[in-house]
Amino acid sequence: MLLVHGIWNTAHWLLPLARRMRANGLAPALFGYASVLGGPAQAVPHLIERLRASRVQLVICHSLGGLMTLQALQDAPDLPVGRVVCLGSPLCGSAAARGLAQRGGRWAMGRSAAILQQGFARWDGQAEIGQVAGNVALAETRLPGLRDHCVVRASHSGLLRSPEAAAQALAFLRTGRFQA
Repeated sequence: MLLVHGIWNTAHWLLPLARRMRANGLAPALFGYASVLGGPAQAVPHLIERLRASRVQLVICHSLGGLMTLQALQDAPDLPVGRVVCLGSPLCGSAAARGLAQRGGRWAMGRSAAILQQGFARWDGQAEIGQVAGNVALAETRLPGLRDHCVVRASHSGLLRSPEAAAQALAFLRTGRFQA
């Protein structure tokens, strides 16, 4: 299992979630990348390499990490990943990112600005993708082609510490569906 962080974070932000996964019998590894200075041009090839070398089948990603993960799976459809849980990932593109860019704030998103603003039109890859949404615009998280979608009461950053989000992620990783 691999955990992938979002923008303006490091892999250390994933430690609370990693502890929950370990307590449930999983062995998570952390993937870190330069979300602003490197962007997808640097992160995606490294993520592909990591997924291929480790033969990881399960991924949990937060925010921008979901966009990076889907891009990696799209670029390398032969990867062994079977299930991905996105926590608050704006898979359809982020209105907040578009607004920030229009007000001269594109620099704050750095090399990840384009993928954050655009997102994806749909998911047609082989991996089953589930989305746990918190306090984000739900339309940004409902990518056509998702296997499942659920909403929990948590802030965007709070998804990483939320017991409910972790429980839903575990359910999806084990069964391909979220709990009702």
